[in-house]
Amino acid sequence: MISFTVRMTFSPEDRAEIAEILRALAAASREEPGCATYVPHAVYGDPDTIVIYEQYAGQEALEAHQQSAHFKRYAVGGLYQKMRERVREDLVALA
Repeated sequence: MISFTVRMTFSPEDRAEIAEILRALAAASREEPGCATYVPHAVYGDPDTIVIYEQYAGQEALEAHQQSAHFKRYAVGGLYQKMRERVREDLVALA
């Protein structure tokens, strides 16, 4: 299982558009056969910071996600164009 978070910051004026993009991206990503979890969150007290928690069955499933039409449309063509900063943190399960 591959697990990670992606933390992105956006401008306040983009907040509504980012929320709309994330709803579409999350719904499509959750339909992927290798996607176990895809949950976007706004950070409490900082609504312009988004954290997405993602889990995939393996590297092949993650690569399929990154090559999907919805990822290219909503992440690459949407979020990546609007984000001010992006950090990915890879996670290791302890139990």
